[in-house]
Amino acid sequence: MRILVTGAAGFINGYLVPELLEAGHEVVGLDDFSKYGRLVKSYDDHPGYRFVEGDAKDAALMRELASDVDQIVASAAMIGGISYFHEFAYDLLAENERILASTFDAAIAAHRDGRLQRIIVMSSSMVYESATVFPTPEGAELTSPPPISTYGFQKLASEYFAKGAWEQYLLPYTIVRPFNCVGIGERRALRDTDIMSGNVKFALSHVVPDLALKVLKDQDPLHILGDGSQVRHYTYGGDLAHGIRLAMESDQAVNDDVNLSTAASTTVLELAHAIWHKVHGPDRPFHYVSDSPFEHDVQLRVPDVRKGRELLGFEATTSLSEMLDEVIPWIREEVEAGAL
Repeated sequence: MRILVTGAAGFINGYLVPELLEAGHEVVGLDDFSKYGRLVKSYDDHPGYRFVEGDAKDAALMRELASDVDQIVASAAMIGGISYFHEFAYDLLAENERILASTFDAAIAAHRDGRLQRIIVMSSSMVYESATVFPTPEGAELTSPPPISTYGFQKLASEYFAKGAWEQYLLPYTIVRPFNCVGIGERRALRDTDIMSGNVKFALSHVVPDLALKVLKDQDPLHILGDGSQVRHYTYGGDLAHGIRLAMESDQAVNDDVNLSTAASTTVLELAHAIWHKVHGPDRPFHYVSDSPFEHDVQLRVPDVRKGRELLGFEATTSLSEMLDEVIPWIREEVEAGAL
């Protein structure tokens, strides 16, 4: 297939684009570098890849690009860490709705003209922000209270864009919900503000690299948000990219949604222990203190992963230990290079 990926310079797409290229697909990547600034990717010169610098809100550009592809991965978005949910509560909602409207308008037109086969909506586990059923299955977003954060609400709205476009224009869709992506290649967002965690600034949007940075900078005791009992399912970016590709290639996933996640639950405190001992070895005593958590720091996020396995044959197989063996050296290199 020829696939348009919006937000191509983003974190998860750093894994998805090479996954698609290695599977033999052609990829057109679109990004305006508004989140991280200008980036160079290892696959920029791949013969199957064409990068277009531009804004997904540019209706004319989106219509031009969508007119000659088989699928669109709608992942361009204003996105950041949990502090973003507060600082940019309105912008997250307004900006991302504008991006979605432009993307879906282009997709609807391209499908009507006979080329585009499907749109892939990059949703989020945050649609389950208010879920009360664990593990949380697909469909719980329809029976749970609405998400509390504007980010979670907007991600849920992206799913309704897909359902509405199918109902009115018969545009086929697939909704994918990644859980807690872990990997390398993330940078500080240009709009990130400096937030201190003890004597170290929060570096990135995700807890794994943030804790790794603090441990590498020898913070002792280690500062964590909340009491550390928060449960997450840390899933490797390469595994998520594989699951997204399987969904894109599957006829069974048309007009359907799927959670993409590891089956393994890990508390923040268990994660902190693992990073500490990876860096300092088993003999150095682990000390930590709890800082006040952010308002939208959900206590329990545990997905039901059966549908992904049954529908796509998908299983996230990379262990947390393996992820840390990749992330910690990368954070160390970033620190030594002065990037963090």
